[in-house]
Amino acid sequence: MVSQGFVVASILIFCLAGSCYGKGHFSSLKRTLDVTASPKEGQVLVAGVDKITVTWALNKTLPAGTDSAYKTIKLKLCYAPISQHDRAWRKTEDDLSRDKTCQHKIVAKPYDASNKTVQRFEWLIERDVPQATYFVRAYAFDSNDAEVAYGQSTDAKNSNLFEIDAITGRHSSLDICSVCFSAFSVLSLFFFFFIEKRKAKASS
Repeated sequence: MVSQGFVVASILIFCLAGSCYGKGHFSSLKRTLDVTASPKEGQVLVAGVDKITVTWALNKTLPAGTDSAYKTIKLKLCYAPISQHDRAWRKTEDDLSRDKTCQHKIVAKPYDASNKTVQRFEWLIERDVPQATYFVRAYAFDSNDAEVAYGQSTDAKNSNLFEIDAITGRHSSLDICSVCFSAFSVLSLFFFFFIEKRKAKASS
């Protein structure tokens, strides 16, 4: 008869193995992709208005077959370190299942190993992207949808970063209307004050 202790131990080992399976670490990925983003360093873009053109390609200095496991390329908009400071919800983690650096998906594309030319995608910045400083990162995924390589538009010195201004939700037409209503309110106040004064004089 199998002991209770053995059963408990087996369950724990199974759970541990299940939790570890499929988890990758950023430090284990090789930087094999050359990635560029169109914004100039320090440029300020507006969410919902401006576009970003991203290019990516396999580094030509790598040996043939480096990309044999690549099935999908996913481009993501990532928070720069300066916009992660004191913001735990944007914190960089080496464990990719817990990493919060790159929360905004740009696009996912099938990887064509036979096409060695530079790939390009133009992305309209989504309206819900928060105000921050960013860079672009590309992940290469294998057939199990696990990250196996990457590339990004910045380097260890944090160069080529750009800013995005969030939409405030206000429009110039709303501002004009609010000014008109304010002016109308003031004029109405003076008008009724004048009428009341005349009535008071007439009654006296």
